[in-house]
Amino acid sequence: MPAFIFKGRKKMEKWRLLDTGTADPFTNMAIDEAILWEHAAGGNLPTLRFYAWDPPTISLGYFQRADKEIDLEAVARRNLGLVRRLTGGRAVLHHHEVTYSVVAREDHPLMQGGVLPSYLRLANALAQGLRNMGAPVELASGKKRAERTSAACFDAPSWYEITWEGKKIIGSAQTRKGGVVLQHGSIIIKLNVEDLFAVLKMPNEAVRERLKEKFLHQAAGLEDVLNRPVYPEEIKGHILNAFRELYNMEFVSEGLTPGEEARLPELRAKYASPQWLFKHGE
Repeated sequence: MPAFIFKGRKKMEKWRLLDTGTADPFTNMAIDEAILWEHAAGGNLPTLRFYAWDPPTISLGYFQRADKEIDLEAVARRNLGLVRRLTGGRAVLHHHEVTYSVVAREDHPLMQGGVLPSYLRLANALAQGLRNMGAPVELASGKKRAERTSAACFDAPSWYEITWEGKKIIGSAQTRKGGVVLQHGSIIIKLNVEDLFAVLKMPNEAVRERLKEKFLHQAAGLEDVLNRPVYPEEIKGHILNAFRELYNMEFVSEGLTPGEEARLPELRAKYASPQWLFKHGE
């Protein structure tokens, strides 16, 4: 374990633990952004949030093209949600998973040094939580992709993402706005490859099947790792304890602040709008 600047810290730092349960895709993304802007304004504590999705939803990275990469008719046929994230990266199907987000200022010790150092610190807590569940996970070192990949996030691991036997277990993405960092990601319990690859646009069915097979060799869920049923509350508890142990955090369970609540209608309308979905990540 790297010797972070948290090593030896005596005073516990207060963070908010926010579990917003299950919500639609537009509300989920609006809450993450509301937390970010309220934190920039000094209206809330640094926050660790857990959440889930209804319906199961494809989230696109900020720079992806919905019209070029997603079969909208297939999304409708399969009763899936579709939303564009504020963060980069590739498409994720949020279904059998725990989704987390972390919001803190750029000058917070957890986030200092830029994207990769902050990814590493957060990844260490996520990995430690899964190890405490019995999952022998590792941190990936980014590798160049030598062949065609799909638009799916879990197609291949990037730097400091969580893997098991080379297969990606957690996919995360980060953005920095107003002096604040938002990182969120998917902790996969069980893969839903059929729905994901049914909605990704491909040149032909042969390519679809080849990339689906490749995906299955490069991604996995925690139930594959542990060979037993895995429950969201179990994941949340172990990850929470890992953050406490590694970074001496004291978590206070609280709901959304009035300021966050006030921001939600406008932000939800943004994420629900075709203008946001079909923008090109300018």
